[in-house]
Amino acid sequence: MLDIVGAAPFAADSPEQIFDVLADALVERGYAVVNDFFTPEVTAALRAEFDHPDCHFKTAGIGRQEEHAIALDIRGDRICWLEGGSAAAATFLAAMEQLRLALNRRLFMGLFDYESHLAYYPVGTFYKKHVDAFKGDSNRVLSTVLYLNPSWSAGDGGELVLYDEATDEVIEQLSPKAGRLVVFLSERFPHQVLPAKRKRYSVAGWYRINSNTMDRVDPPT
Repeated sequence: MLDIVGAAPFAADSPEQIFDVLADALVERGYAVVNDFFTPEVTAALRAEFDHPDCHFKTAGIGRQEEHAIALDIRGDRICWLEGGSAAAATFLAAMEQLRLALNRRLFMGLFDYESHLAYYPVGTFYKKHVDAFKGDSNRVLSTVLYLNPSWSAGDGGELVLYDEATDEVIEQLSPKAGRLVVFLSERFPHQVLPAKRKRYSVAGWYRINSNTMDRVDPPT
């Protein structure tokens, strides 16, 4: 196990410059792609989390609460929610908290908290086109995906495809190579994961706003 406690997690000498680039891209086009967001040590430690005995993967479903269902014809990934119990998870969540604060300072987004899970795609699995949040019907506002796959080649599949919500045209098709972080507005971009021809590993997450009211707790438990 790699010892990353106390280490600077970001690959860049000045993470504030990376935060500036991310914020500018979100304003200009609604999504951002940053290669080598974390150091190789942090990326490798997060990949090792998939083999941690305390992480029990389950087949991901679609829908929430009473509408939740397993639908392997739509998505085939297996997930384990990230709670921060290990050094790698704690380092990742602390870094994403830094990013939350940085984006709030720059963009006044009102990001309230962050949830994330490890995502494992066995060979042949995929996730059909979907959106992470429907307009006006969710507190998820900003999606993140960090990829953990070293030596990923063009023939390995598993690309993330982002679509234009108005025209349905492909905006980006991104290989899930290790260290690449993709951030996008949750309501705005339909996206899919193409079939993986190798085992595919990532950390998916969502920044949320606080939409609690007197008679409704969001997200519902």
